[in-house]
Amino acid sequence: MLQALGLSPSEEAVYTALLVRPSASAQDVALQAGLGEAESDRLLLDLAARGLVAVVRESVTAVPEDGPRPARYRLTPPSVALAPLLAEQRNALHLAETAFSKLTEQYRTTAARTAGGVVEVVVGVEQVAHRFLQLQRGAQRELLVFLVGEPIAVPREDTDTSESSALERGVDFRVVADKGYLSGHEVVQDVRQAVAAGLALRLADSLPLKMVVSDRERAMVPLDMTESGGEPSAIVVHPSGLLTALVHLFEREWAQGRPMFTPGAGVGEEPAGDQQPTEEELEVLALLLAGISDRRAASELGLSIRTVERRVRRLMDLSGVESRLQLGWHAARVGWL
Repeated sequence: MLQALGLSPSEEAVYTALLVRPSASAQDVALQAGLGEAESDRLLLDLAARGLVAVVRESVTAVPEDGPRPARYRLTPPSVALAPLLAEQRNALHLAETAFSKLTEQYRTTAARTAGGVVEVVVGVEQVAHRFLQLQRGAQRELLVFLVGEPIAVPREDTDTSESSALERGVDFRVVADKGYLSGHEVVQDVRQAVAAGLALRLADSLPLKMVVSDRERAMVPLDMTESGGEPSAIVVHPSGLLTALVHLFEREWAQGRPMFTPGAGVGEEPAGDQQPTEEELEVLALLLAGISDRRAASELGLSIRTVERRVRRLMDLSGVESRLQLGWHAARVGWL
């Protein structure tokens, strides 16, 4: 029990032997602890020097005529003798815990530097917005984007500005949008304008996360707001296996996505007579081919459902078809979408 306080097994044996005696000689302790008398005497003297035992002093009148008796020892009260040892061990443990924390943090920092700083955590609206725009505006070759839900940290107008800048620089800009992202006429109009400027867009029924990948060298993915106390937060991923996995995820969703508002499909062009679909009709067609219902298309375009149905009917008349399935085939064949 006492080894944790710095006593050796032999010292503990001597100490506990004195627990059952008011006082004892080295010979008595040796018999009780199973030690040699010389070793017992040495250990008792050592414990006495450390204040754990005390030497019993005999009065002069008690000294026999044949010479002094062997020294006798008694325990110093444990509450007095062991308390300082316990305090020392507690302090040592505290220092060890502090050293452990510092070494662990140093190791993590070194490991992060060795790995090239694979993940960088960004917390707060301004910080997240700054890093997002930095990735988009810093792209020189390619941008890969997942669009999901409403913007939280970066206003849509700021995103539109950075997109325009990237397209003007000739960046290959590909976007996969969650079907729920196209909510509202203004969003649809903004998307169509971006496609007309060179952005490539495909639609997915659902996406697992928001994401932007810049030049396949850095990616940014939002974190759950509950993990940062309700503040918007994100991780910036640097070159690593994780970044490669995110790029592969994008390419898989891109391959499975449905093209929308493809360039050259009449977007931004004047209709060539009554036998050509108008921009408004092509807008309706693109949403329907993306799997959006008439009612939702009407809501997102700010139209009545009867107007949507009338535009679809005119497209079918222009195509000379009798079903919407045939309309989709005809639109693909003649390059409307």
